[in-house]
Amino acid sequence: MAVRFDVVTLFPELFAPFQNVGVTRRAFETRAVDVRLWPLREHAEGVYRRVDDRPFGGGPGMVMLVEPLVRCLAAIRADQAAPASPSSAQPPGQRLPVIWFSPAGQRLTQRRVQQMAEGPGAVLVCGRYEGVDQRFIDAHVDEELSLGDYVLSGGELPALTLIDAVARLQPGVLHDAASHEQDSFSDGLLDCPHYSRPEVLPAAAVGAEGGADLPVPPVLMSGHHAQIARWRREQQLALTARRRPELIEAARARGELSKKDEDFLRGLTL
Repeated sequence: MAVRFDVVTLFPELFAPFQNVGVTRRAFETRAVDVRLWPLREHAEGVYRRVDDRPFGGGPGMVMLVEPLVRCLAAIRADQAAPASPSSAQPPGQRLPVIWFSPAGQRLTQRRVQQMAEGPGAVLVCGRYEGVDQRFIDAHVDEELSLGDYVLSGGELPALTLIDAVARLQPGVLHDAASHEQDSFSDGLLDCPHYSRPEVLPAAAVGAEGGADLPVPPVLMSGHHAQIARWRREQQLALTARRRPELIEAARARGELSKKDEDFLRGLTL
């Protein structure tokens, strides 16, 4: 079954190029991820197709109006309820949750992405201006998500981020199906460092004239798979403990750290 994203946006042209580049394009070519764009102005009325107005109470900026959003959402629900076309992998009649991108939302995590990658999809509402009339949020939004503690010009970049994160988890998208299992956050920790050719990198190659050459860590050249696995795990633990200690505590609370992990952390100098 496809993951379907219905995207409500004022700028649908931002999405098409994204679906045609990189390995994730396979997800869109095969319709494993089905992205349907809904230009909001097509659901606005009047000569100017107005979708915003001044805020009550005064203040800078404009606020997105409820009515165009409601009409657009109604069109999406009708499309979701329509009989599936022969090329569609999405069953008709399934009500997808509405997601609004907002600084007040829950932080988007890899765990949430994994859940969505296995689910039916969502309606993604991309805001602009100062925001959307709260009455639309109260009546129709099922989940609010945030990428972090900063403000963007609109919801298109968060929507693209979510779609990309979900697309790369679909079967057959990555060259190696195990690739995403080693990503940062997939097991709750940051990823370990990675190395490639050459085995010894001359100092001059990284602009360190007169410095020491830079070899690959010897354990990675040993061919000893258990030792390599343990080195990578310890590198994960060390990097996470130094950069994101709250992730260590969360993994500990979930019971995901072994005795070897805890022994290593106790001996770690931060």
